[in-house]
Formats: sequence, structure tokens, C-alpha cells
Amino acid sequence: MKKPVVISIVGARPQFVKLAPLARALAGRFRHIIIHTGQHYDDNMSQLFFRQLRLPKPGINLAIRGGTHGAMTGRMLSAIEKILMKKRSDFVIVYGDTNSTLAGALAAAKLSIPVGHVEAGMRSFVDDMPEEINRRLTDHVSQLLFCPTRASMTNLKKEGIRQTLINSGDLMYELLYDSHSKIKSNLTTLKKHDLSPGRFLLLTAHRAANVDSSENLKQLVELIESLTWPVLFPVHPRTLNRLKQHRLMSRLCKIDHLVISEPLGYLDTLSAATHAGAVLTDSGGLQKEALFMGTPVLTLRDETEWVETVGRGNRLVGLDTAKVLRALKRLPRVRKVSPMVNGQRPSRIITSSIKRFLRGR
Repeated sequence: MKKPVVISIVGARPQFVKLAPLARALAGRFRHIIIHTGQHYDDNMSQLFFRQLRLPKPGINLAIRGGTHGAMTGRMLSAIEKILMKKRSDFVIVYGDTNSTLAGALAAAKLSIPVGHVEAGMRSFVDDMPEEINRRLTDHVSQLLFCPTRASMTNLKKEGIRQTLINSGDLMYELLYDSHSKIKSNLTTLKKHDLSPGRFLLLTAHRAANVDSSENLKQLVELIESLTWPVLFPVHPRTLNRLKQHRLMSRLCKIDHLVISEPLGYLDTLSAATHAGAVLTDSGGLQKEALFMGTPVLTLRDETEWVETVGRGNRLVGLDTAKVLRALKRLPRVRKVSPMVNGQRPSRIITSSIKRFLRGR
């Protein structure tokens, strides 16, 4: 009997992280094919993740990058549709909230191929945020909604979504759980930049609201200037382009306490977050990763889709320098979380749910 064909569509760092534990579980039960849209194409943002996480090589790499949101999503939609028609897939899995997520979900839905959305139901309630648009639309065309939290399940019910809601837990936590000792023992980045554990800040920024606006980007630079801690700032390619465009890079280079680096690989990012005194970020994924490893987080946004992290070590500060400085004087206490749901791994819950769904068709 032939194994059902399950296709995972990924394109960005947080999706590679979620795919890692799930790919291993899917491999034993299905014929699993990975499509990489190419949305993240920098080596440290893409290929390095596949190597470090021991992910199977993508069966197809579309190499679609750059352009406006609409142009990128449209090109992905067209290319993915052709592949899905050719591969005769039985089920498509999409991850998170990127343009790759929405393009994959729409392509499958229009071909009547069932869709499973990993990280369904997350909401920031900022309607014009690109990620919010992607995640909402994806949820409404998916048949299996894998919800990482109880709050995400509640969000979907409020929107009238009555497809199969599954409390799957968080794949990202599962991967961190398995990689914990390897992450803690890795001091490569600290040694390279002469940083002491617990005595520096890790800063990341890439959200459109923070880096596409010249005013907000300038505010971010002013925030960095005001800090007294040593700061490690691995610069996202998008952010680097905006800093150069707005002529702010030279100003950053003059900050004595700032260490600017290229994007870090998965293990190095997590090791830096683990050993930092605090993490300042606008990344949804890094908020959770840092907290899981026990490091307090100051989120450079006024909202977060991960509402359960607020009060558990995560504080929303936006780009308000005064709020950041106050928070650094009294960092929030971090509470531990478990990756298991009723004693089961998220990867097992998801694969079992897909198998049951396909049996019932």
C-alpha cells in the first residue's frame, strides 16, 4: 500500500525550526516532500538551518525572493500550484504566518487539497500587519488547525471557525527541549565577540513596522545608543538594507557598546539568547525561544500574538526608550514551560491527527 503524500511548504527561519521535529515524525508514516519557497535565501537564514537542524534537503527550491508582498505571494502561489498538481499530494502542511504560508494554503485550497496549519489561531489583532493577514486567511482555508496554545483555540472559535481544532502544543518548544544541552554548551559567539554570560543584551529587529519606517528605524537606533549594556546585534538582511537606505548604518558603527554581526545560525542565536542578560526583539519566535531557555524578553512591539508569554518573563516595551531602561533595571521573572501536551510531543499529535484525517476521507 502506497504511503500518502504529504507536502510541507516552508520559506523562513521560524518555519524551518517548526519543521525540524515534525519532519522526523512524518518520515515514518508518509511520503514527505519539502518545498522551500526561497523567501529566506541568505545562507545563515536558510541553508545553515537545514544543516544544523539535520533537516532533509528540500525536494524543490523555488528560489522566489524579493519584491512587494503581493508580487512575492503571487509568484509563490503560481509555482506551488504547478507542483501540487504534478505531485498529486494528499495533504499540505503550512507553518506560521509568512507569505510562503498564505501562498501554500491558497494553492492547495484551490486544488481541493486539504491543508493543515501549524501555529493556527495566533492573533496580534493588528489588522494591517502582513503576518496577521497571512495567518487569518490561512486559518480560514485550512481543514486541520494545529493550535499551540489554548488562547489560539479560543481565537478561532470567536471567528466562527469550526473545522478540526487540535491542541497540538508548540513544535518550537519540542525542538528546544531536545537541543537544550547543545545550546547551553555552545559559547562560540560569546568568545568570538568577547562577551560575558549574563552581561550583554541580544537585540534583533526585522518587523516591517520597526524597520520599514525611517522614523521608527531612527527611534530604534536612538534606543540602542541609550543602552549601557554591551549589545549584540545580528542584523537581518532586510534591516541592513533599510539601515543603509536611510543612512543610519554609519551612526550605528559609532556606538562603542554595540557589536554588529551577520545573522547567526539557529544554534548560535539560541546560545546567545540563553547566555544574554535579556533579549530585545520584535520576533515572535525568539520571544518564545528565549523564555524557554530562561532569559527575560523585552518585546519591541506594543502587542504580541503570544499573549501567554506576557507576565511569564516577556514585557511589551515597543520602541520606547524610557520603558526599556526601566525594564532593564528590574527584569521580569521567567516561568518554565513544558513542550508536552497530556504527555505527548507536538510532532506526534500532529502526525497522528493527519493520519486519522486521511483515513476518514
